[in-house]
Amino acid sequence: MRLPPTHPLAAGAPAFFGDWAELRETYPDAIRSDGMSAWAFLPLTAGGRTAGMCILAYDRPHRFTADERASLTALGGLIAQAFERARLYDIKHQFAQSLQSSLLPRTLPGIPGLEVVARYLPATPGMDIGGDFYDLIRLEETVAAAVIGDVQGHDVTAAALMGQVRTAIHAHATAGANPGEVLAHTNRLLTELAPDRFTSCLYISIDLARGMACVASAGHPPALLRRPGEPARMVASAPGLLLGVDPHTEYVTAQVALPPGSVLALYTDGLIEIPGHDIGEAIGDLAAGFAPSPRRPLTDLAESMIGPVAAVEHRADDIAVLLLRTTQP
Repeated sequence: MRLPPTHPLAAGAPAFFGDWAELRETYPDAIRSDGMSAWAFLPLTAGGRTAGMCILAYDRPHRFTADERASLTALGGLIAQAFERARLYDIKHQFAQSLQSSLLPRTLPGIPGLEVVARYLPATPGMDIGGDFYDLIRLEETVAAAVIGDVQGHDVTAAALMGQVRTAIHAHATAGANPGEVLAHTNRLLTELAPDRFTSCLYISIDLARGMACVASAGHPPALLRRPGEPARMVASAPGLLLGVDPHTEYVTAQVALPPGSVLALYTDGLIEIPGHDIGEAIGDLAAGFAPSPRRPLTDLAESMIGPVAAVEHRADDIAVLLLRTTQP
């Protein structure tokens, strides 16, 4: 916006007026409506941008000394720098959130015999961005892979690396690698791409025709499983090293029966981590409260799982949840 030449901001420099007469000399059209008698106009300029103006008004005439003018000018500069830092932080945060959201799947493939619901909950505004991700990959007519993970760090780099991890996992999975091999191949790639960043990941291949699942984990919290007529339990799997630690790491797989009506819950640590609480106990509490029923939609189950965390005013980590229920294909 172009300012009129008579506007204080147009001068682009601090201005000090010790009384009303002095102000009228510079701005003859000025209107006195606040009852003040002396003013300091401090343009808030930083990085070549003027964000506004700070006006200090006095209720009686005031003589601005040279030291006072210098101090007030410095104060205006500090305020402008604070505004500029806040603006740049907001831009960076919004960019990171947009980047992360764009890298998550917009839709999940429809697979006969498998009901799927995913939820992603970002950290609250003002907190750092995370690197949580999830995916569902169709491998064959009755075979699919469920993936969930968390890239270390809370910045744009973490969000970008998350996209690379998802792409690598997808490529190796569709090439026919088993769960352990998918993690091993992705691990070797990560040690080359980002040797200072680690990623937890849980990969589960689901064979609907056989009613079996094959699980491999890279340091990720265990999935929960509720089979018909049984209480919920944690899916046992050998906890391999995080991706990106050792390029020679091998990942052991485990088999688990998955009859029709079984419900799997994959989640990231933001759902269970509470400062000062044992994570093992938190996972146990989550399993104890995991009670899906055949008549309850997975959407309702997902909302009930993230609802208590979503109500927290300040969340320092994002959350991803992926729920799967096997049905008759």
